[in-house]
Amino acid sequence: MLSKVVKTTGSAFPHPPELDSDVFPLTGRFTSPTGRVKWSWCVQDAAMAAPRLLLFCLCWLDAAAAAAAGPSVSSSSSHSPVSYRTCFFEQKIDHFGFLEDGTFKQRYLVSDRHWRNPGGPVLFYTGNEGDITWFCNNTGFMWDVQEELGAMLVFAEHRYYGESLPFGPDSYRDSKHLNYLTSEQALADFALLVQNLKQSVPGAAESPVIAVGGSYGGMLAAWFRMKYPHVVIGALASSAPIWQFPGLVACGEFSRVVTRDFSRSGVNCDLNIRRSWKAIDNMTSSDAGLRWLSSEFALCSPLKDKMDAAAFKSWLQETWVNLAMVDYPYPSDFLQPLPGWPVQVVCKFLAFQSAVSDQQLLHGVAQAAQVYYNFTGGSSCLNTSQTATGSLGTRGWFYQACTEMVMPMCSDGVQDMFEPQEWNFQAFSDTCQAAFGVRPRPDWARALYGGKDIGSHSNIIFSNGDLDPWSAGGVALNISDSLVSVLIRDGAHHLDLRFANALDPPSARAARALELHYFQLWIKRAMGRSRP
Repeated sequence: MLSKVVKTTGSAFPHPPELDSDVFPLTGRFTSPTGRVKWSWCVQDAAMAAPRLLLFCLCWLDAAAAAAAGPSVSSSSSHSPVSYRTCFFEQKIDHFGFLEDGTFKQRYLVSDRHWRNPGGPVLFYTGNEGDITWFCNNTGFMWDVQEELGAMLVFAEHRYYGESLPFGPDSYRDSKHLNYLTSEQALADFALLVQNLKQSVPGAAESPVIAVGGSYGGMLAAWFRMKYPHVVIGALASSAPIWQFPGLVACGEFSRVVTRDFSRSGVNCDLNIRRSWKAIDNMTSSDAGLRWLSSEFALCSPLKDKMDAAAFKSWLQETWVNLAMVDYPYPSDFLQPLPGWPVQVVCKFLAFQSAVSDQQLLHGVAQAAQVYYNFTGGSSCLNTSQTATGSLGTRGWFYQACTEMVMPMCSDGVQDMFEPQEWNFQAFSDTCQAAFGVRPRPDWARALYGGKDIGSHSNIIFSNGDLDPWSAGGVALNISDSLVSVLIRDGAHHLDLRFANALDPPSARAARALELHYFQLWIKRAMGRSRP
């Protein structure tokens, strides 16, 4: 749930998908090395595991770097390249039943270059709804503190995403195959992987493990500590909206945070976005207006009717949400290549006074959209079916939202800059039934993970940036001495987990320092307990 706002007629929910129309009957629009390669299998028999499991490590080397650096995969943008081994662990498809006895290979990435063996700590990334390599390369905090902590880094891929497919190409065939896509199954995967690493990696038996994650991965990190406190000694849950469930926060808070970001970033910016919806309605009321709007926005597929116009507005709404999420102080390419402080850049095109014409207003909106979708100038047209990186697994997240990740959202057009839209659970449930033949359980996550009654747990850091819309469903206050909230002023979506940057606000640097302090404290206490 990193991300998108998805809307159907009368309902809205986070992060999912552009699904093929033949697979997903929409009633509205849903918004969520180079060179030669050497490879080798290294199979370690985890004799002590119960049940007996095999640890498969597929180690990829760049041919040119192999002699100098050893097993590695490198990826770099504005920071030093990261290096890791790609490995696979055989997991049960169903951890909680006994009829389905199949297994699949879960992918995970390992970096132990700076690991203090024996007994050095392990930072364990709880994978999100997408390709784990993408999250690995965007979680710089773990790489930045690895040497200081003497830590091994492990990035575990979430089942059903990336290459970790329980039924291979059939994993998404139908709801019967998707049935094992749950947070509970994913947490059990993580717990067994940690257990196996401790049993199979020499020197790791007494290594303290800290879970780290952002967004949905942050929720999993927190829940990992809650459900498996004997496996992980603590957790950093960044931008983790564990309270974005029915009855815990108001459904409109998410939209209000987005609006506040735009209001703070430019004169009249949020007001003109609010006005734009009516201007779009006016313009799309005629064929000539549809042609003008399609040309003005340089759309790859021209708008033809009112249904296209409704989908166009949903695309724009998701654009504004994504911009708020990735409003970083430096150029980045997390969802799209963007300048630093992209919302401020966008708002320069939306500073009109109220007297402008619909065409003038929408010309500004079109220029603003170009900042998000075509900042590099490499796109000849804008594709309204795409809003973010392809590394996210939108179909899988949609199924999760249709089962246990039910996160109500709404807008009123008064306290926010969006069109009024209520949270309609029945309409949402009907959409899920049509798409997958399942209906969501809105209260399950609260019953399973405790909702706001989590005071009995310990050693979890909840960090949130005030620019991040998902902060609305996050933990924003200290619950106890060891369930702590870190608030990051001028921080967007899990900014603290990104690589350190000279342009980071002081609040982000302070947050990382505090998080490192807690890591060191937890590790010291755990190592003290493990000594005879």
